[in-house]
Amino acid sequence: MTESVRQSGDVSPEQRMTEWDGDHARDTSASGPHVDAELGIDPAELSDEDLIRELQSLHRTRLDTLRHAADSALAHHLRRTAELETEYLARHPGREVDPSRLRDA
Repeated sequence: MTESVRQSGDVSPEQRMTEWDGDHARDTSASGPHVDAELGIDPAELSDEDLIRELQSLHRTRLDTLRHAADSALAHHLRRTAELETEYLARHPGREVDPSRLRDA
């Protein structure tokens, strides 16, 4: 971020939160979808329909979370969004790109 947006020395919500763990390892030895009470179901174990539903929910609540949620809630939201979007892109590497969304180089 630019200096005008973030004060010098300020850190992101992920860096402020002690529970942030972008490399959180999940125990997948149990049968059925792995549910972590704090993180939710492992995105790899979601059906395509459930993955899309979860992404829609996160994007619908994004602005309110960014503007009004506690740092821990924002950190969780950022982490979960990254996990779900990464899974979506892994499943759909050749996703259809709308030509009207492209910019001239």
